[in-house]
Amino acid sequence: MASLSSQPQFRYTQPPSKVLHLRNLPWECTEEELIELGKPFGKVVNTKCNVGANRNQAFIEFADLNQAIAMISYYASSSEPAQVRGKTVYLQYSNRQEIVNNKTTADIAGNVLLVTIEGQDARLVSIDVLHLVFSAFGFVHKITTFEKTAGFQALVQFSDAETATSAKNALDGRIIPRYLLSENISPCTLRITYSAHTDLSVKFQSHRSRDYTNPYLPVAPSAIDGSNQFNLGLDGKKLEPESNVLLASIENMQYAVTLDVLHMVFSAFGPVQKIAMFDKNGALQALIQYPDVQTAIVAKEALEGHCIYDGGFCKLHLSYSRHTDLSIKVNNDRSRDYTIPNPAMVNPQPSVLGQQPVQTMGHQYNGTQYAPGVQQQPTMPPQPSAGWGSSAVPPMPQPMMNNHNPYIPPASMPQISPGMMQMPGQGGIPPFRPTHM
Repeated sequence: MASLSSQPQFRYTQPPSKVLHLRNLPWECTEEELIELGKPFGKVVNTKCNVGANRNQAFIEFADLNQAIAMISYYASSSEPAQVRGKTVYLQYSNRQEIVNNKTTADIAGNVLLVTIEGQDARLVSIDVLHLVFSAFGFVHKITTFEKTAGFQALVQFSDAETATSAKNALDGRIIPRYLLSENISPCTLRITYSAHTDLSVKFQSHRSRDYTNPYLPVAPSAIDGSNQFNLGLDGKKLEPESNVLLASIENMQYAVTLDVLHMVFSAFGPVQKIAMFDKNGALQALIQYPDVQTAIVAKEALEGHCIYDGGFCKLHLSYSRHTDLSIKVNNDRSRDYTIPNPAMVNPQPSVLGQQPVQTMGHQYNGTQYAPGVQQQPTMPPQPSAGWGSSAVPPMPQPMMNNHNPYIPPASMPQISPGMMQMPGQGGIPPFRPTHM
């Protein structure tokens, strides 16, 4: 049998046709690659990719017969063969005069979506951001990310085709909201089709693949350090050990941040079990406990660097805490255990604390302090002055929080309060509503 390299690159065994048959293509050759190959000779009006037993054949159809003849004639006389991704491609006329596309894989609804992220910094979109975006429509089983000629892509597996279809219809062509991305990442657009896969194979948990159905799956050796924690992110930077407890530091506090405000902000991403507030180095900090690490990861990704109040006030900086289970001894305005039904409040503070602006110099929050290893004495709040409520004092704004994910259809959105958390230095972000596709 003649070797593949000895096969003729083209054959005249068929009469000329607008449709050309291509063989020996690389695995999962894309429509864009076929169009690029035929572009020098004319307009490619139709393609059919990944046919044949080995999925390494395809058809391209030109708008005019002379364009197809030009391509065949050129490569018949050229010393340079037609190539795709460095592989020699063999050409011949097809025995058909047009391509009749039956439903391709991309048209058949399935439970796995193929997502192409378009944008200059597409590869910097983390797997956790993708999980946050797509989990708004249902439980995401697995995600894998990879780079191909078409760009940075991901496979997202849902439980069923119906859930995947809902996500596809709402997200295809949409831009990932700015507040989900780091400030240094440019806008990224989602292009979504169905995948032929039905069950993704994820062998390791890493920054490129996750199996959310198997928490005991080993972590990829390339992504861990000596302490068995995730070590490298997608951008190559070292990751901090993840935890179900977040440490929140709040800067630019022009307004008081109460325990109830923190609970409202962080519960948008999942059930908050416990919160403890304390002062450290003259700044307000808080520990927020979730039931699992994944919920904390999602909250941290979405809230880091954002402001609770409009105007850039009360900016959040989040990190993972070494704690895993907070010890809440009393429930008051500085600490709360939400796992205890109807907790009795101890020494509740006057409600005026939640309505007055914070003194920027020397003011200390009152109440029981939560600082591991440090016992502080509570201080008495300053009494409201006679001029309270005058025009010189800015009014207390409502927290700029709405739903935690802009892709949730309006009927299923949790209603928290008007407005939405804003990006630093910007005005409020209008909530995203999927339009009818």
